[in-house]
Amino acid sequence: MLEETIISQAIIDSYQKKLVSILDVDVAIVGAGPSGLVAAFYLAKNKKKVVVFEKKLSIGGGMWGGGMMFNEIVVQKEAHKILNEFSINMRKYKDEYYLASSVEAVCSLGFHAAQAGATIINGVLAEDVMVKNKKVCGLVINWSAVNAAGLHVDPLTIKAKIVVDSSGHPCEVMKVVERKSGLRLNTKTGKILGEKSMWADKAEKTVVGNTKEVCPGLYACGMAANAVFGAPRMGPIFGGMIISGKKVAELISQRI
Repeated sequence: MLEETIISQAIIDSYQKKLVSILDVDVAIVGAGPSGLVAAFYLAKNKKKVVVFEKKLSIGGGMWGGGMMFNEIVVQKEAHKILNEFSINMRKYKDEYYLASSVEAVCSLGFHAAQAGATIINGVLAEDVMVKNKKVCGLVINWSAVNAAGLHVDPLTIKAKIVVDSSGHPCEVMKVVERKSGLRLNTKTGKILGEKSMWADKAEKTVVGNTKEVCPGLYACGMAANAVFGAPRMGPIFGGMIISGKKVAELISQRI
């Protein structure tokens, strides 16, 4: 016979162990969109202890909806080889354009990241960062529902050797660092330059080029990178996001 309190106890016991296990990690990623999930997969595959925080209940960021809720995504040939590692079915459309189901893509990215050993925590946001000796060294986290309700509930902290802002267009971690830390960002002005209007071809290139350390201990990948460095958005083509996730994982793996 099933006992309701045992079900509750199992969930509480397991989740508590999960939280304790990620209090001190190699890499903390904020945002479980495509670039964040790809980064988590390669980092975990390289034996790094990695946790991904997603403020929503669902992972995948903007990939779920494809283009205007047509649940198809486009990637170019440069990302095709990477997505093959995730066993995602792709169909060639023409020339260098490949199509994939946005639903299959998200599910596969999340599955492979988790199977590689990354811990994914949903419903939790990074409301602040820890900065010591002029370096970002961790995150301050809280329930997304607490933030949405405007409740005064003190957060918890996560120690991390490296933090990655993969929060997409809002570049949420960068905004906190700019506002509160006193650290200068690695941009022309030392501040966030802001996302520009759509230019897919340029954005797909710059999102990879802008994937790098933005200030000590803090990296940007995915659309957050373009937002920080003042590059265009690209719309429902995701090759650059995928390559960006792999690149940031490689940069961090070389460092720690």
